[in-house]
Parts: sequence; structure tokens; C-alpha cells
Amino acid sequence: MIIVNKEYWNDIPILHVVDHEKKDTSLPTLTYMHGFTSAKEHNLPIAYLLAEKGYRVILPDCLLHGEREEEISQAERDMRFFDIVKQNLDDIETIYEELVAKQLVEVNRFGLAGTSMGGITTAAALTQFSWINTAGILMGSPKLTTYANQLIEYTKRKVQDFPISDSQIEFMLEDLKEIDLSLQLDKLFGRPLFFWHGEDDQVVPFDHAYEFYEEAIEHYKNPENIRFLKEMKRGHKVSRFAIVEFVNWLEYRL
Repeated sequence: MIIVNKEYWNDIPILHVVDHEKKDTSLPTLTYMHGFTSAKEHNLPIAYLLAEKGYRVILPDCLLHGEREEEISQAERDMRFFDIVKQNLDDIETIYEELVAKQLVEVNRFGLAGTSMGGITTAAALTQFSWINTAGILMGSPKLTTYANQLIEYTKRKVQDFPISDSQIEFMLEDLKEIDLSLQLDKLFGRPLFFWHGEDDQVVPFDHAYEFYEEAIEHYKNPENIRFLKEMKRGHKVSRFAIVEFVNWLEYRL
């Protein structure tokens, strides 16, 4: 029987999804990060499918989302997008340390994946944590500074009296370079990496992930360890096809 437990790990609200009979056993484990304006519960389908295959899945709420939501406007949350991504990195480290301390994760079998902002977070995390053994980026961008520039330009057109100065923007972009995977391809270390992206995505550009993949595959001795699955006529919404394909791929890579 698959169980879903709501837990709090160092004040991070999570859903812990696992087969009841294996809940206290060291298992291959995936932490899955949700997208912007979403929440942990929205990724239960992928967690259930993986738990059926014998995996443990951790679904956390990101800062300013789900149970961590605060009384701020959508515009304020938009402006804190990259603060959330950076906090996600701290949260992922906390979750991993808890898994290790509780002896819940099998050695060298920790995976990280996410949707949209969660996919962006996953790419950033690969620059920081060598203990991530396998990763999945679903409609996310591994080109963090490029995406940040585009987002800033879009927001400037949308918001009157843009509240961030040019010097602040420059500082932020310089800071983001440290977690921009596209600038640190050597940090991949040949780790299994899965991409899915809809070709008609109007939120996170399809080209960011696909151009990165075309460059990254040259760094893989085993090209089967990196896969890009594109879906025609698909916008910014993960399809069931994408979920099933990722789950099936992960079964052989984590």
C-alpha cells in the first residue's frame, strides 16, 4: 500500500510518499520540486507512480508556496523568484541530510527533479551538490542568467516604476552565475539527466533546454545517460506522457 505522510523536516513542509512496507528501509529516493505558484500536492501523480516501483519520493513546499505562503502580492512574489530558487537549494541540502541521518536513502541513489521553477532549481543544484546521482528537468531552463535577463526585461515592460536598479540587477546576475549550469558543464560529471519540454512553451523557452542538451551530450561518454524528450504542440504544462516517460527512464537510471 502506498502511503502519503505529511511531515515537517526542519520546518520544511513535505509529503513523504512510499510503500508502507518499505517506509523504514533505505531506498532509492527522488526529491521533486514543484513549479512557481504551484505546491507539493500537485506532483502526487509522479510520486505515486515512482512509489509503486519501489522508490521513496519527497515533495517539499517551496518558499512562499503551499503551506509556506505569505500575505504578499503576486507582483512581490514574482520579484522574489530567484530568492526562492536559492532557498530551494538550502532546502534540498536539508532534505538530503535528513534522509541520510534517518538512513532512508540508499547509498548513491539520490535523485532530484522538478517542473518549471523546480526544473530550474534542479539545474542549479547540479552545480552545487555532487551527491545528486540522477536528475530530471521538466520544462525548466539550465541557462539561469539568460533566463533571468529575459525575465527582467519582461517584468520591466509589465511593471511601472521597476523597483530594482541597474546596479542591483548586475549584482544579481553576477551572483546567479555561480549556480548557472550552462556556464559549468564540467559539473555534470556524466550524471544521468532527463529533459522534457513542450515546443510551444511560452513561459520557459524551449530553446534554453534544447541548446544546452545539444552542447552537454558532447561531454557524455555514455550518451544514453542524457535524454531530451520534446513534445510538439505542447505549451507550459507537463503531460501524462512526459510523467510516464520520466518515471520509466528513472527506473533504469536511479
